[in-house]
Amino acid sequence: MSSPTGSDGPGGPAQPLVVQPLVVLAGPTAVGKGTVVAELRRLHPEVWVSVSVTTRAARPGERHGVDYLFVDDAEFDRLVAAGELLEWAELHGSHRSGTPRGPVDEVLAAGGKALLEIDVQGARQVRAVRPDAVLVFLAPPSWDELVRRLVGRGTESTAQRQQRLATARTELAAAPEFDVTIVNAEVRQAAADLVALWTAHPIASRAEADHHPDISEA
Repeated sequence: MSSPTGSDGPGGPAQPLVVQPLVVLAGPTAVGKGTVVAELRRLHPEVWVSVSVTTRAARPGERHGVDYLFVDDAEFDRLVAAGELLEWAELHGSHRSGTPRGPVDEVLAAGGKALLEIDVQGARQVRAVRPDAVLVFLAPPSWDELVRRLVGRGTESTAQRQQRLATARTELAAAPEFDVTIVNAEVRQAAADLVALWTAHPIASRAEADHHPDISEA
């Protein structure tokens, strides 16, 4: 990757690289973070998306090194002990996931656009060590829609779904801690709103700054 100050060219000394903000996307389980990020990658390949390391088993269609870095508990312990993770958390009481620190630092140092797709716990850790990061909360249009999406995935047992829904209630309550809320009512628009954070365009799907799904009847 290039130096943060660039190199001299025919027109004289190169200008310093513009430091791009680290954008962190989090939200409740089943809100569709992965789908939104996949759409962003398709439309804006210039945005670098961190690949998380996880101890859970791969789901059908997931590829090592592309979707996740799949490791065992011993390797995860080593990464934590060595300080090689920017953030990490235990998820749903079943596995651990985290963000490798080195690749993030390299992309930002080179002036690139970096996006982390992580959970709420991880976003809090990133805020503690990178206060300049922009934290984005991806919210569902409603609690009922969140439940529909989770059940529709068909990848969890009934007990696992109940655990995830309980976690989602807690995660939704954390929305006011974030800098920006994007409502994932339509995937393409939500992806465009994410890109707007780097290009300073208005965010369309953030209908209200305090929009949070009603979970009182959940």
